[in-house]
Amino acid sequence: MRKGSILIICLTVLFLLVLPSVMADSSTENLESRILESFDPDSRATDWLVVGSKFTTEGFPKQTYTEAWPEAVFGSNADGKDLQVLGINVKWDRKGYNNIEIIPVKEDADGNTVPNPISIPGRVKKLDMWVWCSDFDYYFEVHVRDTKGVVHVLNMGGLSKIGWNNFYTEIPGYIAQTGNYVPYLKTLELVKIVLWTKPSENVSNYFVYFDQIKVLTDTFITRFDGDDLAGAGSSAEIWGEE
Repeated sequence: MRKGSILIICLTVLFLLVLPSVMADSSTENLESRILESFDPDSRATDWLVVGSKFTTEGFPKQTYTEAWPEAVFGSNADGKDLQVLGINVKWDRKGYNNIEIIPVKEDADGNTVPNPISIPGRVKKLDMWVWCSDFDYYFEVHVRDTKGVVHVLNMGGLSKIGWNNFYTEIPGYIAQTGNYVPYLKTLELVKIVLWTKPSENVSNYFVYFDQIKVLTDTFITRFDGDDLAGAGSSAEIWGEE
C-alpha cells in the first residue's frame, strides 16, 4: 500500500474519532433561568430612568418603587420578603404614537446620570418579564445591543390586558451571540424598554408596573487550557483595557 493511501486512512480514522466529541460539544447546553432585574431593594441590578416623548404632559412621567408583586410568581409572599416593583404614571397632551423610554442608568464619576446597559449572561434563548396592565391599547418593546454595537428591537406584545401578565419573546437567530475568535461568546446588553401608545387610545392618565425581568439562557462554555486569559475581566486586569 502506498504511503499516501496510508496517510489518508490514518487521517480518516482520526477524523472519525474526533468528530463525535466535537458534535457533542457544539450541541451541549446548560439552560438556566437568570433574573436580570428584580426591582427589589436588596437585589436591584441598577437604577432606572423614565423619559417621556415630545408631547408628555409637564410633570410626567412619574416613577416610583412600590411594595407589590405578581402572585403567579410569589404567591401571597408568606415569607414576608421585601418585594418591590417599578411603577410609572404618565400622561400625554395629545393622542398619537407617544412613548416612554425606561432606561437602566447609573451615576458616573462626575455625578452625571448615564446609561448603564445590563449585560445578559450566556447565549440567550428567551427574554421575559411581568407587567401590570390596565387594559389600555398600548404595546411595548425591548432594545438589546450586540457586541458590534447594533441595537435590535424585540416586540414584546400588546398591553390591552388586566392585572399582572407575563410577556416574553424568543431571541431570533439573526442576532449574533458568538464570534470567530476567543472568547467566542459575545454577550448581549439590555439597553432599554420602550412603551408606545396607539393613536386611537386614551392618553390622559396611565399607570403601569414592571417586575422580574429575566432570561432563559445557555450558560455552557467549552473549557480549554488557558481559558482564564480569555475573559474581558482578565484583559482589563492585565492590559488596563475594557
